[in-house]
Amino acid sequence: QVQLVESGGGLVQAGGSLRLSCVASGLNFNVYSVGWFRQAPGKEREFVAASKFSGDNTYAEDSIKGRFTISRDNAKNTVYLQMNSLKLEDAAVYYCAAARWIGGRNPSQYAYWGQGTQVTVSS
Repeated sequence: QVQLVESGGGLVQAGGSLRLSCVASGLNFNVYSVGWFRQAPGKEREFVAASKFSGDNTYAEDSIKGRFTISRDNAKNTVYLQMNSLKLEDAAVYYCAAARWIGGRNPSQYAYWGQGTQVTVSS
């Protein structure tokens, strides 16, 4: 049984930092790409970043680039999302998702999803 468990969310002031973790079990982590998505109330789920099985990373453009960093530790079956300089508009539920081999910006590419972790940014 595949499980993805996110952690690290919470309340942070604007300009602060958080590191989210996604721990995967029940799959061969080395052949999976893992993506982070987020969904704010009333908005569609949007792509944030992806760590490909090959080691390459992909980021959403504009608002994310330069502030968020995705990384993975295959020995721990874990993908991290380091979020710096958080803005009010970054507040959302953050989800990690796993796709065998190829995982990009499209949520439909991902077969497995975690339950999400809430990120709240205060002014």
